[in-house]
Amino acid sequence: MGDWSPIHVERAWLRIVELPLVSPFTTSFGTQTVRRALLVEVEGDGVAGVGECAAGIEPGYSSETCAGALIALRDHILPSLLAGPAADLSGHAQAWAWVRGHNMAKAAVEMALLDQAGRANQQSLSQLLGGVRPRIGCGVSIGIQASLAATLLAVSDYLAEGYQRIKLKCKPGYDVELAREVRHHFPGTPLMLDANSAYSIADLDELRALDQFDLMMIEQPLAHNDLIDHAALQAQIETSICLDESVESLADLRAAIALASGRILNIKAGRVGGLLPAVQMHDTCVEAGWPVWCGGMLETGIGRAANLALASLPGFTLPGDTSASDRYFEQDLLVEPFRLASDGTMAVPTGPGLGVEVDPRRLKQITVHVEEVSPR
Repeated sequence: MGDWSPIHVERAWLRIVELPLVSPFTTSFGTQTVRRALLVEVEGDGVAGVGECAAGIEPGYSSETCAGALIALRDHILPSLLAGPAADLSGHAQAWAWVRGHNMAKAAVEMALLDQAGRANQQSLSQLLGGVRPRIGCGVSIGIQASLAATLLAVSDYLAEGYQRIKLKCKPGYDVELAREVRHHFPGTPLMLDANSAYSIADLDELRALDQFDLMMIEQPLAHNDLIDHAALQAQIETSICLDESVESLADLRAAIALASGRILNIKAGRVGGLLPAVQMHDTCVEAGWPVWCGGMLETGIGRAANLALASLPGFTLPGDTSASDRYFEQDLLVEPFRLASDGTMAVPTGPGLGVEVDPRRLKQITVHVEEVSPR
């Protein structure tokens, strides 16, 4: 990680914004039509930073929610931070180390501190994390559609835009035929399925049937807190399992590698407690020979900037869910939204901190709640 001087946090705010999605996003556990994002804003010594919490409105993907994260940040994490002296990030993190869980809330304040530190020290987030690539290969995630015809049309449109990999949400009964049709119409396309824990080990035959479609991987087929059954499943299918919800800590990852619960890891900084824990997981996977890629949580441009910086690390060899802003929003909250190049890549921000500029007029339009946090 890059070197930077200690930073002081004097004030902090919590802001909730709402951005309508350009189309409903359906997974095995529900449908989203709006992205409600919790932003953490910090300021000290005249330098500000902002972070985005990945928690959703409902506890479908994770037990954490936007409302719960606001309480954890307002009542516990941020007051502990504001009460402390200037410090580097590890020093600040000790202020909230006593708080158990709440990974997404912790990740949001860590992102804000890294943005502030990068701006104070004139270093990009990619530099701070040890990134090496200036551009990132991008994939796209397609939710469950109303029909196979609608799915094929969506795949065709996204491939025409240049996306390098297609991820399809699936569930029992909406999987084998889905994979067969998409593979038939797009035979050379890198393709994966994402189950979001919709299956059990009793669905072995259905999951084994997917081996015939040359999938890159199937993501998190079994329970969100399981590693044992994933290991049993991986031993009986040819398709690589990619773990997501099952890995929330470095200890989880080490257990998954030891058990051979999969072969690939989707790293989401919010899920694992922050960008620095995500870097540790990246390093562990590189050592174990596990490819990694950066997942998405319908982030605004703020969280998307952090994802691109993380994905610039050398072990992120697979296209992630780092789609362009217009994949999800008609208008993002950035002055310059993220755009996909014709070769299916996106530039990693090079400016200080997150390297993006929030549009203050747009931010005001979409803000539904804001409050300043008091120190203990």
